[in-house]
Amino acid sequence: MTVGEPRNGKDIMYDAVSGACAGAIAATIMSPLDVIKTRLQVYGLPDGSRNKGSVIVSSLQNILKNEGRRGLYRGLSPTLAALLPNWAVYFAVYGQLKELLETHVDASGHLKIGANMIAASGAGAATAITTNPLWVVKTRLQTQGMRVGVVPYTSIASALRRIVHEEGFKGLYSGLLPSLAGISHVAIQFPAYEQFKYYLAERDHTTTSDLSPGKVAIASSMSKVLASLLTYPHEVIRSRLQEQGHLKNPETHYDGVVDCVKKVFKKHGVSGFYRGCGTNLLRTTPSAVITFTSYEMINRFLQHLVPPHNTPSKPDGGQPLQETSNDVSDLQTPKMRTNHSTRTL
Repeated sequence: MTVGEPRNGKDIMYDAVSGACAGAIAATIMSPLDVIKTRLQVYGLPDGSRNKGSVIVSSLQNILKNEGRRGLYRGLSPTLAALLPNWAVYFAVYGQLKELLETHVDASGHLKIGANMIAASGAGAATAITTNPLWVVKTRLQTQGMRVGVVPYTSIASALRRIVHEEGFKGLYSGLLPSLAGISHVAIQFPAYEQFKYYLAERDHTTTSDLSPGKVAIASSMSKVLASLLTYPHEVIRSRLQEQGHLKNPETHYDGVVDCVKKVFKKHGVSGFYRGCGTNLLRTTPSAVITFTSYEMINRFLQHLVPPHNTPSKPDGGQPLQETSNDVSDLQTPKMRTNHSTRTL
């Protein structure tokens, strides 16, 4: 899509379908590590696993012993159920905000980092508010096997009904504030991803839309690691706030974000905000590679299969007809057009 060419329904649909499919693939493959990460965030290290190098192995063994293989995939259903609206909302808002901000470009025709951060943050906020209830259910389904005496949720619908009945609608939005604080993650990740792609494309004398899967993997992994290291503490706070409503008499009750931060710091110090970070990096890095690379490839396939924008018919010479227009996009250089024709994640 060139600068000045408005997004249409197909653009939005392709973004949503590509993102949902890629996210579903990554979530299914990485589910065991996601379960371990969530439990480490909420409950800390398992018994007998004080050696950090054995945390993942010990956690896997404990889950398989006490819950069987199904335990490795707890919370996968709500994760998958949340992905479609998650990506649909994110990409719809992200694309529209980028279109509104498209006048804020640098000399190379790339959207400025500040404008890209605004678009990513706005999309992140809309997504967090829309899908928070499903992420609350996901967290509780992943951790309920660790608590004795708690009546387990039997399904996504059951969990949603019980949360509303026992805690009110407020329970569905537990952890929303730290989730909104987590917008800083996408505000770092997406602009970084764009910049890494631009750099790799220029180095290879190609366009970002023609980058090989390997180069997309490099860009996605580097941007994800950078964003994760800078924003991980909010995930710990969010998980603890989301989990506590599931317990009748929790050992530690948090009255809010500030209270949770104080208690975690008092009990565990700075390291408490990075519990499960190593596991998270082992999960998020390959997950980002799978998600971003799958997204790019699926989106390119859909764009090739049914182009979202009609191309001018070709004359006998085989060259596209040139249309005259007073649109400002006609004044852009071929390089600027090419850079803006890329699809972003």
